[in-house]
Order: sequence, then C-alpha cells, then structure tokens
Amino acid sequence: MRSFVLSVIGDDRPGLVSALADAIASHGGNWERSQLARLAGKFAGIVVVAVSTEDADALIGAVTSLDGLLEVAVHDATGADDGAGDDWSALTIGVLGNDRAGIIQEVSKVLGAAGITIDTMTAGTREAPMAGGLLFEAQLDVRVPPATDLLAVRSELEGLASELFVDIDMSAAGDS
Repeated sequence: MRSFVLSVIGDDRPGLVSALADAIASHGGNWERSQLARLAGKFAGIVVVAVSTEDADALIGAVTSLDGLLEVAVHDATGADDGAGDDWSALTIGVLGNDRAGIIQEVSKVLGAAGITIDTMTAGTREAPMAGGLLFEAQLDVRVPPATDLLAVRSELEGLASELFVDIDMSAAGDS
C-alpha cells in the first residue's frame, strides 16, 4: 500500500468534494483522513489517501487532472510517522484578544523553541461585542515532548499574553 497527502484548493462551489472523492474511489483509493474548509471564497484542505502500489500512478493522474475544479498537489507519505510517540502529552492552547499582526508568529515561536509540535490549529477573527473592532481567536492542539518544562512554557506564554494584550489558556487536551 502507498499513502499520500493531497493538498487541495479551488474556488468554492458545490461538488468539489464529490469530484475529488470520485477520482480517489474510482482508482482504488481509500479516503482515510481530511481537514477541509472554506476560507476567503476558496475551498482548501488536506486529505490522506491510501491506495495499492499498482493503482498509485492512476490515482495521482486522476486527482491532479481535476483542472478547473481543484488544484491538487500530491505528497508521498508512505512509511511516514506522525512524529510524536505515545509518551508525548496532548495540550490545548486557546488565544483570545484584540486582533493584531504577529500573534500566531509569537505564540508559535515559543512553542517551537520548546520542541512542541502543533497537530491542529484553527484561527479567525470576529466582531468584538460592544467594544467595536475585531477579536482574534485561535485554538491549537499540540503535542509536548516528555522532557518539556511545562511551567517554563506556561510562564513564557503568560508573559507573551501580557505583551500582546491577549488571553492565552493552556489545558490538557479534552479538558473543558
């Protein structure tokens, strides 16, 4: 079996997922996981696909020829490891505050320096109720290596929150 990560983007319209799913299924592929979203009028995402070695070239040809619908880039993930072992901890980090440039840059710099890897991140802006302006909100699901000093990371994030005038919350994944 071969595994591929497909990155997809196209102008948002009905039928995009169906066209991609048809191309995958009709060439023996199995749609294993995905994250897809509509962003700024575009439909974009990533899809993990498994296919037999014999059908791999045909599947690649089919998904990359969806011209006019989706641009698809194919990345070989055969034998790839998801990274962190079972001894890594899962955390959720929430960020909320007035929108300004550089919030994700600063937060990710602290996380990267600590060896923390981001599994998923959702971020966006919304109108600030009663205050006017925009609020920036993000949720990051991260994995933390076993030797990481979480108190030091928390302290750095709290200091950053004061500088950026945002609230940053850190909790074990799954906590409310």
